[in-house]
This record gives sequence, C-alpha cells and structure tokens, in this order.
Amino acid sequence: MVKAASLFSQLLTHIPRGEFAALVVRHGAERGAKGFNCWTQLVAMLFCHLAGAQSLREICHGLAGALGKLVHLGVARGPNKSTLSYANAHRPAALYEELFWRMLDRFRRHGSLATRKACFRFKNKLLSLDSTTISLCLTLFPWASFRRAKGGVKLHLLLDHDDYLPRYALISEARRHDRTAVEHMRLPAGSIVVFDRGYNDYALFDRLCRAGVFFVTRLKDNARVEAPLELALPARRGAVVRDEMIVLESGPCREPLRRVTVWDEATGRELVLLTNHLDLAASTIAAIYKDRWQIELFFKTLKQHLRVKTFVGTSENALRIQIWTALIGLLLLRWLHHLSRAAWSLSNLAALLRFNLFTYRDLRQWLADPLGSPPLVPDAAAPLQLMLDFGQPV
Repeated sequence: MVKAASLFSQLLTHIPRGEFAALVVRHGAERGAKGFNCWTQLVAMLFCHLAGAQSLREICHGLAGALGKLVHLGVARGPNKSTLSYANAHRPAALYEELFWRMLDRFRRHGSLATRKACFRFKNKLLSLDSTTISLCLTLFPWASFRRAKGGVKLHLLLDHDDYLPRYALISEARRHDRTAVEHMRLPAGSIVVFDRGYNDYALFDRLCRAGVFFVTRLKDNARVEAPLELALPARRGAVVRDEMIVLESGPCREPLRRVTVWDEATGRELVLLTNHLDLAASTIAAIYKDRWQIELFFKTLKQHLRVKTFVGTSENALRIQIWTALIGLLLLRWLHHLSRAAWSLSNLAALLRFNLFTYRDLRQWLADPLGSPPLVPDAAAPLQLMLDFGQPV
C-alpha cells in the first residue's frame, strides 16, 4: 500500500495550523460559529483555486465526493453551500491576508522559493510597482461601480524581484488612481523601483529622491526639460540610443535626472526612460526596465491558474477572501514549482495538480515524476501469503 496522504493533504501541511489557529482567535473569526470552522473554509477556498471549481456548488460537491479522503485534510465533512457562502460574506478577510504574509515570510526565511532570473551586478533591492483591474458585473457587484455599465476592483502590487513575489499588496476600488496607492507603501532606501507611465507624477519623483529611493520609469511624450547634457556611450551600448542628463522644467522635482533612450526591437520604436540613478550604465537601466515584465507575468499567472476572474460570492468581503486565498494558492504553487525536478512549466504543474489533488503519492516523488504510477509497496508488518498445496489429500 502507499504510505502517504493525498497530495492536497501534504500541501496543506505547509500552512502552520497552530499559527493559523492563533490568527483565528486574534481576528475573532469564529465568534458565534457552530461547527463550521475557519480551517474548513480555508480548505474549501483552496480547493476552489487548485481544483478549478467555478461555483459554490462545485466546491461543495467536489469535497463531498472525496468524503473518505477529507480526514487527512483536517475536515470532518464537506461544507454546505449556504454555510460556506455565509462564512465568506461575514468572516474577516484580514485573517487570510495576514496568513498570506506570514506564510510568505516563512518561505522566504527558509529559502524555499525561486531566485532572481536576471543577473545584475548591483546589490540594490529591485522592486516593480503596478496594478491590475479585475472586471466585475455591475448588476451582481453594485458596490464596485467603475464605469457606467461596468464594475471592478484593482489589485495594487509591489513585486520583489529576488523571488518574484509580493512585498506589498492592496485591493481597492477600480476607479482609484494608481498613484494614490504609493502613499501606503514603505519603500526601503537604496532600493530601485520600476513602474510604468501610469505613476508619472513629479511630486512622487521628488519624494523618492528625498527618501533615497531610486526609480526607473518611462518619460511622458509631452514632458518638458531644460537643456539636456548628452553623455558618452560605451562601445557595448546594446540597444541604447542616447544617454542624457536633464532637469525637469516644471514641478517640485528639481533633482538632476537621466533620460535614457532605448530602441525596442519588439515594437520597432524608441522607449524614453527616466531615472534618478546616475551611476549605473545606460544598458543596465534598460535591462532593469525590461525586467519589469515579471510583474505582468505575475498578474497573468494569477488570473490564468487561480479563480480571480469569476467569484463564488458577491459581497466585498467574499471577494477579498477569494483574492487573498488565491494569493495563498499561488504561493503554494510557486513553492511546488521550485521543488520540482521534472522541468515542468508552472502552467503544466498547476494542471497536473488539479487532476491529482486526491492522489495518494509522496509529494516529492510526485514532483520528480508527475506522470509516474503510484508505487504498490506491501506492508512489511503484514504476513506474506502462504502457498497452498491442493494436491495433497486431507
């Protein structure tokens, strides 16, 4: 027999139960609860994301169909639709938000995540800042009004390029401007923050310069600058066309800045970059901005492999719980992908896990050979079957 619990059960062991129970008490999440606890709610929502369930019915029926295997998950029985719906609407989403940051911090301290792909010589912390809009039906989500006939929320994210996972995340209404989310972020001095033109604000540039934070962004086409001073380009300049020292003509930022013009082969046009880092090579500035694409890949992965485009609840609290549990699910997938030796893409790994959540195999052996058959190992304590000699008369 296979001496292992299901893959789903082994995956859940990396969520600290004692720490989770302390968070439940701290947030008062089970005050007045009768039987249905927060752990069962978390298991149900992770099943929603990892199994690809699209509704409360699919979550509850999917768990009910695996009733004999739920004991290993710490769940006595599958939830009812009304019970899970009520819990998502009323239990605090802050519980799952704090659980995500606790788990991420633990994985980082133990070095259990991937490392930076792009090789840079500088020692500065590299961060990317961006947001993604999650569209909602205004009829079902009237509290999330965005446009005349459209609703939505925004996920603002500060991505750490050391492991391509968040350093800061904020869920807000979709009509909120990206620039306002920066006010809530604590950017460490000496770090390099990359963002697109949606965050262009001269007051923000001045604030970052005064805080000792470097930035790399794209300069707006209508930006007016004082007489630029062109710098010499090295022999190995790559795609760099020009490197200039400038000062913005208007606004509060009067610090000297650099304007680096780069030729983009993909689009066949020039990109004009702006930075306050005066020491790095122009080609390094271009490479830093190119690595900003990792935050776009993060949003793409989140929307493709987790349930953040269709929701199982219509209240704001239920939506927040689903997004935060999606981030927890993505963290677990990234950890599995880091451990895997099968050279699978994250997309293939997520698909294989979806069909094998309740397969009884050792998790690390499955990661090494996802398509292999479960081993049939006899129990050493059980007696071997004896051969019967039917030829001898009784």
